[in-house]
Amino acid sequence: MNLFNDKYNAFLTGFGQGRKMVLSTSENNKVSSRMMSVILINGEFYFQTDVTMKKYHQLKFNKNVALCIDNIQIEGVCEEKGHPLDNDLFCDIFQKCFKGSFDAYSSLKNERLFCVKPLFVERWIYSNSIPYIEIFDIENEQYSYKKYLGL
Repeated sequence: MNLFNDKYNAFLTGFGQGRKMVLSTSENNKVSSRMMSVILINGEFYFQTDVTMKKYHQLKFNKNVALCIDNIQIEGVCEEKGHPLDNDLFCDIFQKCFKGSFDAYSSLKNERLFCVKPLFVERWIYSNSIPYIEIFDIENEQYSYKKYLGL
C-alpha cells in the first residue's frame, strides 16, 4: 500500500471531471489570472485558449502556471497539445462538462489545447473548525497532512 498514491488518487477522484478554475500565468515578472473551464484527464488538467490571448503568449514565454479553486492550489508545468478538436478524449469530456464553451470556441481556427502536469498540490481542510494543510508533492511522491499552528 502506497500512502501517496492512495491519497492522491482519492483527491483526483473527488475533484471530478471538470471545474471552473483560476489560471495564473506570468511573463516578465507580471502575473495575471483568469477563470478557465478546466477538465481532468489521467491526472492532468486541460483547457483551451485562443492564440491571440495574453495568456497564450504568457504560456509560450513561461510554462510554469498555477491553478486555484476553493481551498485547492495547484502548481504545474503547461504544454501546448495542438488544436482541441484533434484530441477526441478532451472533446468528449469538455463537451460534457462545458457544452457552451465547446460549441462556441473549440472549433475556432485559433483555438489551442493546453495540458497542465501538476507538480505540487496544497489543500486546506477544516475538521471541527481546526485548519489542516494537506500537501501532495507529486514530483517526489510525498504526502503530508498537518495541523496549521499559525505560530
